Amino acid sequence: MTMTPRIEIDGVTKYFGTKLVLDRVSLSVARHEVVCLIGASGSGKSTLLRCVNRLVEHDYGTIRLDGVPVDDPLFGKTGLQKRAGIVFQAYNLFPHMTVLDNITLAPRKVHGVPRAEAEARAREILTRFGMGEFAASYPEQLSGGQQQRVAIARALVSRPDVLLLDEITAALDPELVGEVLRIIRGLKDDGMTMMIVTHEMGFARDVADRVAFLDGGCVLEEDTPARLFGAPREARTLQFLRRIVESGRL
Repeated sequence: MTMTPRIEIDGVTKYFGTKLVLDRVSLSVARHEVVCLIGASGSGKSTLLRCVNRLVEHDYGTIRLDGVPVDDPLFGKTGLQKRAGIVFQAYNLFPHMTVLDNITLAPRKVHGVPRAEAEARAREILTRFGMGEFAASYPEQLSGGQQQRVAIARALVSRPDVLLLDEITAALDPELVGEVLRIIRGLKDDGMTMMIVTHEMGFARDVADRVAFLDGGCVLEEDTPARLFGAPREARTLQFLRRIVESGRL
């Protein structure tokens, strides 16, 4: 018996005006699998990620979560975005709200979770992330790495089935990258299903079950990290990876 993929992307096409950004992309992510999306800037990685939970609406094709199209009224946008949490490179924390309030705002106001329950969940995650003592702090009092951990906690507090991560270390100083990547490795160990857009090739090699290389809005090839990084089939993939190696990023 074949298990339904947690995420199934089938022939997805997206235009911004007349510009083709995604060109008949097909990709699937199994339950508990981590798939990293790599490629040059402008290749469509972030747009594809945003299409999964409908922050961006695709034009053609189908995206399914557990076999159900993401635009099915069964989900509704708020229900879908609860099940598919997303974290961006910009932390997007409200500066006038404490860490605890930032994390619990959506569960309380959008999903109707009682305050006590939402705060208990938030404190549990913060403690796990080594941030328990900062619940009453404001974003400006935190380092970049700490703010990104809060952003991840905010995405996890609604207990999503899928976590979408978009260049979450891009805005961090190099010495802060490791602490965030450790969090993601821990989530992988817990079995969280993740799609990750990253320029951290070493991280993709270490944490991904599969890596998909996007070029010109297409998935040019996908494979295990060992095969894709070690013996890519496509000349364009090889060219991209050579540039990464030359820059010291792999």
